[in-house]
Amino acid sequence: MSSPPFRGRGYQAASGDPAVRRLLPFLTALVLAAPAAAEPDPKDVRAVADKAYDFLKSRQKEDGSFEPVKAGGPGPTALIAAALVRLGKPVDDPVVAKALAYLEKNVQKDGGIYNRFLANYTTAIAVTTFKEANQGGKYDHIIENAVKFLKGLQRAGSDQDLPFGGFGYDGKSRPDTSNSHFSVEALIAAGVPKDDPAVKNALIFLSRCQNLPGEANKLEYAKKATEGDRGGFVYNPADATNEKSDKRTPEGGLRSEGGMTYAGLKSFLYAGVGRDDPRVKAALDWIRRHYTLEENPGQRDAGLFYYYHVFAKAMDALGEDRFEDANGVKHDWRKELFETLKARQGADGSWANKNGAFLENSPELATAFALLSLSYTTKK
Repeated sequence: MSSPPFRGRGYQAASGDPAVRRLLPFLTALVLAAPAAAEPDPKDVRAVADKAYDFLKSRQKEDGSFEPVKAGGPGPTALIAAALVRLGKPVDDPVVAKALAYLEKNVQKDGGIYNRFLANYTTAIAVTTFKEANQGGKYDHIIENAVKFLKGLQRAGSDQDLPFGGFGYDGKSRPDTSNSHFSVEALIAAGVPKDDPAVKNALIFLSRCQNLPGEANKLEYAKKATEGDRGGFVYNPADATNEKSDKRTPEGGLRSEGGMTYAGLKSFLYAGVGRDDPRVKAALDWIRRHYTLEENPGQRDAGLFYYYHVFAKAMDALGEDRFEDANGVKHDWRKELFETLKARQGADGSWANKNGAFLENSPELATAFALLSLSYTTKK
């Protein structure tokens, strides 16, 4: 018979009390009976993934890519390859191998991994993909050069300037939360130390993207955040001074968005920022108040599959199997995410967003994000 799970000196002292001794079996049974977090059946996950794989196999181009029209580079192909490897496909699987070979052909002399444009965006995504598939150090050199390339795109200058530390689509465009979180993820995945200046400076910019007035964000828009927006992240803090931006609120602040908030939280957690940090606390508070898989909070169905993928990564990094929202409801997020993805999967195995914003009406791109999200529904 196993011993009760209370073994400290407090237990030894209390166990001498007859009343406590009578209660111990009941307390032990109560602890053992606590419900474990529900996860989807791995067989069900495999069935959904296999269905998607068959679709992707039928849509892969001769050169190994999955580039939808106007996607602007190898990003979707990199996302799909990473998802398939995470879901158990070997690197020599025909679909995966062709996709990786295509990515290798897009490695440029400057170390970036891109073709036409979106140099930072596609390079950052490809770095994480090559890291997932890096058996025997095959892609070490590519990853090393890509990290140097990414660091070269990071905004420099005075740390008092708004863009400082951020990443945009390339070395010239304004930085934003989306490009910056992909870049932080790539740097960490590549083994860049968490105290590296590139990581630390990126967090300075990302802090300025959070609706949290204080030492980390002294921008005026953060001071005008509504209670509903407080703690969440915005896409581009420079929108606050853009009169044409639809991101602005009547109060003069900026609207927090679900996808950006999970992206920001993920970046903090990946970079080793603690749970007791005010920025992490505030982001979690916003998420607890806006927890949903029905929409991308602040954007409704726009960027929905992008939202699912940052939701999955942030929740996985948080390390809570059951996430409690502001109403005290505990969510088995892995199971909930799986059920949501399964319900939205098309008959042909693909996913697509009816809302064409951010090209998610392309089944290649939406399926890429959905598959990557699916890979986090079971523990690794």
